[in-house]
Amino acid sequence: MTDHPLVLAGQYGSPYSLKMRAVLRYRQLPFRWVLRDSKWDDLPPPPVPIIPVIAYLDDDGNYADVTVDSSPQITRLEGEFPDRRLTPPDPALAFIDFLIEDYGDEWVTKAMYHYRWAYEADIDKAGHLLPIARNLQINSDQSQQMYEFITARQIGRRELVGSTDLNQPIIESSYERLLDIMLAQFSSHDFLLGDRPGRGDFGIYGQLTQLAKWDPTPATLTAQRAAKVISWVDRMDDLSWLPVEADDGWSSLESLPAGTTQLLAEIGRTYAPFMVANAQALMSGADEVVCEITSPDGSNANYRQGPFKYQGKCLQWLREHYEALSADDQSRVDAVLEGTGCEVLVA
Repeated sequence: MTDHPLVLAGQYGSPYSLKMRAVLRYRQLPFRWVLRDSKWDDLPPPPVPIIPVIAYLDDDGNYADVTVDSSPQITRLEGEFPDRRLTPPDPALAFIDFLIEDYGDEWVTKAMYHYRWAYEADIDKAGHLLPIARNLQINSDQSQQMYEFITARQIGRRELVGSTDLNQPIIESSYERLLDIMLAQFSSHDFLLGDRPGRGDFGIYGQLTQLAKWDPTPATLTAQRAAKVISWVDRMDDLSWLPVEADDGWSSLESLPAGTTQLLAEIGRTYAPFMVANAQALMSGADEVVCEITSPDGSNANYRQGPFKYQGKCLQWLREHYEALSADDQSRVDAVLEGTGCEVLVA
């Protein structure tokens, strides 16, 4: 054990783990990275068995305060460490940033899961590499057993997260549009809200660590369609070098980069109708979420999956964030969201 104030426990194949590692690096916060469930992982059990885990050093020198869930982890870091913050000082702009982060965490993650567990080459790579990430001494028999266990479990969960034959064109075309939007954004800005990264950048980055760099099928697509995105992912991995002065570098809400405006329209076409339909299904007790996804060309397709309780909470948190804004800031947010399809999220 070192005396680092923070320990981050995660895995290389986990988008949320790499998201939080990049956040800590950018914010220049001292931390110890440890492979979760490895021989080096001596943290106490977290409240929920998910990754990443961030543990805080207490007054007794123990890492007894353990947290999970990347978005609340970012919020806590924002409250405890003032330098190189991710949150813009303008509350209305901060709401847009929070919305983009949740889109990355809760919609782009569908593409990440889909590509990894729907294509043979991706299944084979993940099935072989994920089990050995925490233990290089695993023998061939154990590795094969873990391969069979992990692939069967994860493929079996595809329908739960929406990766079905019916939804495949929706998920894959949405990822392709995201690549096009990011490429357009890089013609004028390095980040989604100007010249410094926000929560939304790290939310999307986390999923792209796998989509653009790790899983063979989407990585090939990304290299062919938007090679700059791969370079951006490499940069985002460690932005500790990026010069940041106080609260400088943010675009104003009223002059968002064109790519960010396009991204909000994409969010309004995909994430927004899904999140609202999911909440309605949870409230009514329905066993299926059904919503209409509209493509930029005006064509419509039905998206279907089972309801997801956590994403119901995410919509609730988003609406609470909106309600906490002043009436003037709500009006400013409304003006930005008007016509994007995102209006339903705060209606």
